[in-house]
Amino acid sequence: MSASDPRQETGFAVEEVAQVSPPRRARVDDIAEPAGDAATTETAAEKLERKRDYLEGFLAAKPAGASPGEPGGDLYEGVIAALREIFDPEIPVNIYDLGLIYGVEVSDEADVTVTMTLTTPHCPVAESMPGEVELRVSSVPGVRDAEVNLVWDPPWDPAKMSDEAKLELGML
Repeated sequence: MSASDPRQETGFAVEEVAQVSPPRRARVDDIAEPAGDAATTETAAEKLERKRDYLEGFLAAKPAGASPGEPGGDLYEGVIAALREIFDPEIPVNIYDLGLIYGVEVSDEADVTVTMTLTTPHCPVAESMPGEVELRVSSVPGVRDAEVNLVWDPPWDPAKMSDEAKLELGML
């Protein structure tokens, strides 16, 4: 290499090789078993059952430490369940999955505020739907008071629908 070679100016040593052998692949057999476990090997069926139990337990677990008014809490989930029982009269999908509910807030005193919209300002249930939502939410056990805020901004569009609602309406 000459003195003007950039590799030499940087202070790096360069070694040229013709070939590099690939690293050895790890094998399950390479793992050493702990002393005393050789006689207690788990069968495939036992391993599958253990995984199934773990998965069922994982899916059934509730969030730890969620207050009743937070998502995952009993009161919040009760309000969402009540909203899922209210159906739009023109579309056979509940208002929650339809994307008409923009927000659910539960205060520490169990007051619930639901922010919602309708598919259009000229909706035939524009006068009755907010009242029905307020009545259903206030009937959830533990709710002290319910208030519904009807908003038009942002306007509703089909993109706000859940995948379940889109599937129900044949949009997926």
